[in-house]
Amino acid sequence: MTQSSLYAALGGRAAVLRLADAWHRRCLADPVASHPFSRPIHPRHVERLAAYWTEALGGPRDYSERIADHSHVQRLHAGCGEHEDLDGRALACFTAALDDADLPDAPGLRQALTDWFAEMIAVMDAYPRAAEDVPPGLPLPVHAPWPS
Repeated sequence: MTQSSLYAALGGRAAVLRLADAWHRRCLADPVASHPFSRPIHPRHVERLAAYWTEALGGPRDYSERIADHSHVQRLHAGCGEHEDLDGRALACFTAALDDADLPDAPGLRQALTDWFAEMIAVMDAYPRAAEDVPPGLPLPVHAPWPS
């Protein structure tokens, strides 16, 4: 058995972009998950999100080399306090988006992606008090290899 990545198992850049777009649309349609998007967001949010997810899933390092580092992302999510309901809705939107994104039907892939997203929610919840608590230079967490 060789090692690949969730990024490769998903089908690469186009598949990650479809998933990010599907998740974003699901969030916007959800009364709880839409709350973080009620403030102005970057006009290319979905593409930037897809670049972040691409890198986190083991793909090219476009996000950290061309856009920002993980500390920047943590600061965007910091200072919001505890929000278990929002986290649960974001995860529900993600699992629904897996159906919307026309992804490969590889055994275990859906569960691996759901587990990864749940882990990333916990990562994003690491600084509930204030953005100033986020240290500089945090490395982007990259998911473990995917057996292929």
